[in-house]
Amino acid sequence: MSENQPSLLLLFIRLMKLRVIVLLQITAICAILVHDSIARHDLIDVERTWSDTLWTSLVTLVGGTLSAGGSNAINMWYDRDIDRKMRRTKNRPLPLDQMRPRTALMFGIIISILGSSLFFLLHWKAAFWSFFSVGFYVFVYTIWLKRRTPQNIVIGGAAGATPPLIGWAAAAADSINSMNPLDLGSPIPWMLFALIFLWTPPHFWALALYRSGEYAKANVPMMNEVKGARRTVVESKLYCAGLFMLGSVPCFWPESGLPLLWAFVAGGLTVWYAQSVWKIDVNEPLDEDGRMPKAAKSFSRSLMYLGAMFFSLVLVSFIPPDSLGFLGIVG
Repeated sequence: MSENQPSLLLLFIRLMKLRVIVLLQITAICAILVHDSIARHDLIDVERTWSDTLWTSLVTLVGGTLSAGGSNAINMWYDRDIDRKMRRTKNRPLPLDQMRPRTALMFGIIISILGSSLFFLLHWKAAFWSFFSVGFYVFVYTIWLKRRTPQNIVIGGAAGATPPLIGWAAAAADSINSMNPLDLGSPIPWMLFALIFLWTPPHFWALALYRSGEYAKANVPMMNEVKGARRTVVESKLYCAGLFMLGSVPCFWPESGLPLLWAFVAGGLTVWYAQSVWKIDVNEPLDEDGRMPKAAKSFSRSLMYLGAMFFSLVLVSFIPPDSLGFLGIVG
């Protein structure tokens, strides 16, 4: 190994894309905290101690990091040819020939299976959704959709939207007895799933707009490369409208168990994020690197938005319903 060659451990860590995983794990842990908080308010018929919360969060953090990291490693193995053509990805381990492709593939398979299997310690439904996420990301998004359709990130976004389902299933283990994996005992995890699913297209399309031309160079049919920047911005705005309506769930779906306060918080945060999408100007002068600055700002704000949405939901769920007055639980 040369002096400039990173260690094998560091290469494995780079394959996992830990910076991307952090946000995924935040959504899963937040789902656990929301579930356990609601349970302590007796809105869910199950007892949860802080020890239960800590144990569930620990297993979810380790299992989720391994399974998502394994998926990312397999993705890098499969996409190593196009990664060489893009500025954003050309310095990954495989394009730089720092590791044999077979090593990256085996590493990804092993840790993704190990990580998903850890969820059997909590509940089989948590394991089911973890395996589903890995399979969907690898086979449906990476292998099937990414190089074939501009809707790749829309449909493929389902894989990144599963962490709240995994976290909720892990926390609700003592209260979900149905053999139907879709039945998680509450509509809340599915609302969180929809939140990430609707957030994903404008989030990634902003990145694609910012780096206009890179995906086309790699023959990846991102929306802006196939349908144009203007069409991409219009569709991004439609997804923002969907996010705003999703935040109104407590107003129209009292059975969700979410406090009405959440509708105001979610609405305000969504308007704040949507402003960055509306400001994207497809005719603005590009920066010195040939990139679209306002799209970059929208991409950065999208990350802050998703984190703020989940953190604020956790904070709202900790407020005892009786103390909210007219903003309390609807129904």
